[in-house]
Amino acid sequence: MEFREMTIPGAWVVTPRLLGDDRGMFCETFKASEFEKATGRPFGLQQVNTSVSAAGVLRGIHYTEDPPGQAKYVTCVRGAFLDVVVDLRPGSPTYGTWDSVLLDDVDRRSVFLSEGLGHAILSLENRSTVNYLCSLEYSPEFDRDLDAFDPQLAIDWPTEGRDGRPLTYIRSAKDQAAKGL
Repeated sequence: MEFREMTIPGAWVVTPRLLGDDRGMFCETFKASEFEKATGRPFGLQQVNTSVSAAGVLRGIHYTEDPPGQAKYVTCVRGAFLDVVVDLRPGSPTYGTWDSVLLDDVDRRSVFLSEGLGHAILSLENRSTVNYLCSLEYSPEFDRDLDAFDPQLAIDWPTEGRDGRPLTYIRSAKDQAAKGL
């Protein structure tokens, strides 16, 4: 596994070593010892979520009030997503900035984001599937949302899917009602 810290401290892109043969492919998508060595912290798994999305589905920007905060380890198991991390930690030198990475079923990268960071995913093809390992069980009283199209953030969302066709963004009513930064 290779860990690369993103431009936002506390967020890492994890690239696994892919082992293929005539049977298919194998990779380790999470390994506690390597995770702790690279990030300097343990990951306390409390909940696992799976989300399946049509092309153009935009989920987020979601975050959990910090404290307690929720760390996430996100892996695409089918299809492709643009994964966006936003620094929402007051006082952070990178507050209000974002970074992104393509998560897909080819390179099998994952993203880890620490507590206090916002997260959004945009599905780039139909039936794209993502798994979230979460450090905190879902707690609606701490759940928060931020408008993914907030001009202050100026996130550069793709307008085409992985197949080159135009994307029509599909958001939940809750995400559409989210306020800006």
